[in-house]
Amino acid sequence: MLYRTLTGLVAVSLLAGCQWLPAQTSSTPPTLTELPAGCQDEWPSLTVNACQTEAWVAFGLASQRGDRAWRDRQLARLEGNDTHERLVRAVVLSWGSESEWNQASELYKADLAKAPTELQPLLRYWLNELEGRRALSEKLAEQSQARQALADENAAQAEQLDEMANKLEALSDIEQSINLRQQAP
Repeated sequence: MLYRTLTGLVAVSLLAGCQWLPAQTSSTPPTLTELPAGCQDEWPSLTVNACQTEAWVAFGLASQRGDRAWRDRQLARLEGNDTHERLVRAVVLSWGSESEWNQASELYKADLAKAPTELQPLLRYWLNELEGRRALSEKLAEQSQARQALADENAAQAEQLDEMANKLEALSDIEQSINLRQQAP
């Protein structure tokens, strides 16, 4: 239903022209400090309120921009195993190393349906984006292995060509020696 609505809005905006769209005042997503005071918790909440989605977006951006040390600190403080902490952990892990992407994906998949319905599209988007990165990473690894296999094959063929050239040179030397013996009286 949401997909159809968004598709309809895009189609209408394309047909009607951009002048009919409302002007956006800010092109940058909010950070936690720009949110109202009740929305500046350490981690975004699963409690439905006016700034829930904005708080999750701000946390997602902080996680994306954070370095390894920031993510490690967040993960060390996430000790619980409830839906809220698992989703926060998923957001943090999804911007970690490739080895952490599998765990993030599993956490998203396990707890996405338990999140408030207002938050599920955002979490699903993040999961899809993560799965896209995982697929691209796997494809890159496959291409790298294929490239290495071709390089190995080329090296083996070059070695075979060198061996053949050496044998051909040896045969030429033998032929020249035989020709010289036949010409000698």
